Amino acid sequence: MLRTADYDYHLPEDLIASRPAADRAASRMLVVHRATGRIEHRMFREFPSFLTEGDLLVLNDTKVVPARVFSDDGRIELLCLDRPAPGIWQCLVRPGKRMKPGRTVAVGGLTGTVEEVLENGDRLIRWETEPDLHRHGHLALPHYMNRPDDAADTERYQTVFAREEGAIAAPTAGLHFTPEILSGLPHAFLTLHTGVGTFRPVSAETITDHVMHSERFAADADTVARINAANRVIAVGTTVARVLETLKSDNPGTRIRAGGHRGETSIFIHPPQQIRTIGGLLTNFHLPQSTLIMLVCAFAGRELVLEAYRQAVAGRYRFYSYGDCMLLI
Repeated sequence: MLRTADYDYHLPEDLIASRPAADRAASRMLVVHRATGRIEHRMFREFPSFLTEGDLLVLNDTKVVPARVFSDDGRIELLCLDRPAPGIWQCLVRPGKRMKPGRTVAVGGLTGTVEEVLENGDRLIRWETEPDLHRHGHLALPHYMNRPDDAADTERYQTVFAREEGAIAAPTAGLHFTPEILSGLPHAFLTLHTGVGTFRPVSAETITDHVMHSERFAADADTVARINAANRVIAVGTTVARVLETLKSDNPGTRIRAGGHRGETSIFIHPPQQIRTIGGLLTNFHLPQSTLIMLVCAFAGRELVLEAYRQAVAGRYRFYSYGDCMLLI
């Protein structure tokens, strides 16, 4: 189970959802019962019926920023991954060969200069005045959608509870919730700013050779206290599971370390590791051989998860960011 190829599955291209459903809550939901192996085909609107007294939903309130910009001459594409200092952008640049140290690029009439090429190929670009991403930027939709963003994505590639700006990609498990559904459920928020690395495939033949990307997170003391007091925690999305496992407590009386937390995580969760901080996981369907499907397998077992995926394909579920979801309990 340490071979990347062990986490592969066949997906017909026409099952990839390139547009959202008309109604957020109209998604289908595959329910996987870990203890028995039973798999049910339900609708997301039924999600509240699977919660019991003392459960707590934990959601990621990160907000996606329009981080993809193009130079004024249209020749250079920049994806702003981070702002390590005021006026400095860390960018994925295409084509990179043009953008050597000292070269300049103009966005919205403002000029940036490449200061450094990092080891991973990212560029550090210094701006005297930063371009306004909300004016000039586009959402960096996943490559498998095979289209540019449009006006509809501005609302739909964002959860209804998004509030902390900083993500490149949406925490897609949260896209199914409406304000009405969420308001009736006990819930708490933490933040993990999902980066472009979430879409990068595992290229190493052995998963332990994969270098995981790092993402910034924050969890306040009140959220931590509520998580530790809950009978069962349901993580909405793999991003939430990553944060909770990062903060895992060594004290048998608590799930995660007490107090507020802020930092970065590069945790890579895969079998034979086990996830102890949560009792349920709501998640979308993930790319074959990705770190995200490996995380789900660590929670529910590889064979059961791949069987669930086989049933989802056979049942013609919609896959990936704008697709249907699965609940593992």
